[in-house]
Amino acid sequence: MARSLLIAPTGSGADLVRTCLGIVRALDRRGANVAFVKPVADIRPGDRPDQSAALVRVAADLHPPDPLSVADLEQLLGAGGLDLALEKVVAAWQPLHDSGDIVVVEGLSPDPPRLYATEFNRALARTLDADVLLVARWPAAAGSLEESPAAAAVGLAEALAIAAAGYSLGEGERVVGCVVHNLPADDPTAEPELRAALARRELRLLAGVSDRPELSWFRVRDLVRELRPRIVSEGDLSRRIKDVAVFAQGVPGGLRVLTDGRLIVVPGDRHDVIMAACLATLNGTQLAALLLSAGIEPDSRITELTRATSAAGLPILVLDTDSYETAAEVGALDPGLPVDDSERIEAVTSSVADAIDPSWLDSALGPARPRRLSPAAFRFSLVELARAADARLVLPEGTEPRTVRAAVACANRGIARSILLGPPAEVESLARNLGLQLPGGVCVTDPGEIAERYVAPLAKIREHRGWTQDVAREQLADPMTVGTMMLWNGEVAGLVSGAAHTTASTVRPALQIIGTKPGSRLVSSIFFMCLPDEVVIYGDCAINPQPDARDLADIAIQSAVSARAFGIEPRVAMISFSTGASAAGSDVDKVAEATRIAHEAEPDLAIDGPLQYDAAAIASVGLAKRPGSAVAGKANVFIFPDLDTGNTTYKAVQRSANVISIGPMLQGLAKPVNDLSRGALVEDIIYTMALTAIQSRAG
Repeated sequence: MARSLLIAPTGSGADLVRTCLGIVRALDRRGANVAFVKPVADIRPGDRPDQSAALVRVAADLHPPDPLSVADLEQLLGAGGLDLALEKVVAAWQPLHDSGDIVVVEGLSPDPPRLYATEFNRALARTLDADVLLVARWPAAAGSLEESPAAAAVGLAEALAIAAAGYSLGEGERVVGCVVHNLPADDPTAEPELRAALARRELRLLAGVSDRPELSWFRVRDLVRELRPRIVSEGDLSRRIKDVAVFAQGVPGGLRVLTDGRLIVVPGDRHDVIMAACLATLNGTQLAALLLSAGIEPDSRITELTRATSAAGLPILVLDTDSYETAAEVGALDPGLPVDDSERIEAVTSSVADAIDPSWLDSALGPARPRRLSPAAFRFSLVELARAADARLVLPEGTEPRTVRAAVACANRGIARSILLGPPAEVESLARNLGLQLPGGVCVTDPGEIAERYVAPLAKIREHRGWTQDVAREQLADPMTVGTMMLWNGEVAGLVSGAAHTTASTVRPALQIIGTKPGSRLVSSIFFMCLPDEVVIYGDCAINPQPDARDLADIAIQSAVSARAFGIEPRVAMISFSTGASAAGSDVDKVAEATRIAHEAEPDLAIDGPLQYDAAAIASVGLAKRPGSAVAGKANVFIFPDLDTGNTTYKAVQRSANVISIGPMLQGLAKPVNDLSRGALVEDIIYTMALTAIQSRAG
């Protein structure tokens, strides 16, 4: 049975939307089928529209219903009282409750002052029979001479206890805990003091979210959208504004304000300051922007002289107000979380999700709840499993920029340690040019310096093919072969390549040196397809052009084993253009025979075929075409009859439905080797490295 969780404020500026984003993300990571609803839209400063639903769409790929406007709510309250308004809310909430595990409900904010906000939230909790999570901010005055952290914790706990009492059920408490934002990052006593103060009032701190100023840094683009200045030079509008400074001194004295991330406000006729700012930019200082006040644009000769700063990315803008009024306008901006700022949305969402008490998340889901592996949950699980594996991988393409970025990211996130193969000076120079510092988890090895040690072993491995040491030495001129020998020798746990090489270049040395694992007929591949509701597996979409029935059966069994290794209980559909015996032909017969072979080999495996794709994936179609099947309508592992079908289907789904695919992951090799698409993004390489690390642990 689904639960509802009301996120309720306890005062002004309670960061409701940030809390909702974090709660949705944290529950989704645990595999919950989460839904979100914002019953009533808030009025934001400047009469800007409420963006909670839009932000949730971006951060969680959910599709919440549109909220009631405040005007509609107040009209309903006036026409029929609270019950009429709540009926409208239930109409939007009920479908989400019926189809999900947890519905996160964002309460009504008291900003700007609304006398009815608190009573509406309490009525909402009763109507939806919702648990309540209270949200507050750490007092701004805490830590000052007037109020110590301990006193602030006591005062905040008392305010939260008063708010909790208003949600009392009589026979029990609705309030499951509290989330408090803006805890001082430089005072480690604040959170324990608050936790203890809440515990004395029988309340639980579910998340103490530290104050991180960078999460409030909006972009120059947001300033342009809000204040509409004239643009002299657009530059890089994605730069973030860390703070604002009015350049009021002469150039020597004011140079100290020319620092990274600072927005400089100065009258447009201060050509000395404009030139100083431009010179600082050309010398590598990344000012946020130069904002010229008093409506004065610089002399055209100065503009021409400083034109090079446009290529360096410095935005130059003009407003008609004087310098101090301009600075005040910028300081008063509250663009919230713009829906197009995915970087900041992700950082804000993760900051809350990472702070939430894991034990409460587990209890919120309940022990007997069937789990759905959502894309977010799958990616989260990948990272956690890879961290537990603590694997070292070899990356033969050590001089490829995306590979270097991925290696650094994996080391910094604890996903995997890696060895980059390439000349150390070249790799280190590349890293510097990318603005990266190679961490301790990334080593660089020159393959030419170690190749000789593998000559004799490689010749021995391939002597049945007539390889001499000279042939082996020639093959070891390829870093791919060197990396494969490192894997064969147990120096690394896995190999990832293909960003700059063909699949054959990656797989051939693996087959020659590593070989297939016992019991495997062949090497195959799978993709993890991150559909909106769950992750499913497609195989084989990359390796075997025309598998026969026994090959298909082996691919199905390999894919089922892989599914279990990644937390997916397999229901395997053997795909064909026919369901059951509805059509005949050699292609259908091959799939039917493969299904029989796989079922005989693995009698406990849920497998069925031939099945058309819709009969495998859509419950109503599966029921109509294959009643009684344990797979039809609910398959999560799809085995395609040939490479044409598999590769075409995976690419069509990926591109047309904007689905993230992770892979290909190779199966059947004695040790993990994985191939990348030559168009792979850095994120693709990171997740492939995670897959490889997990495979190394699974053996």
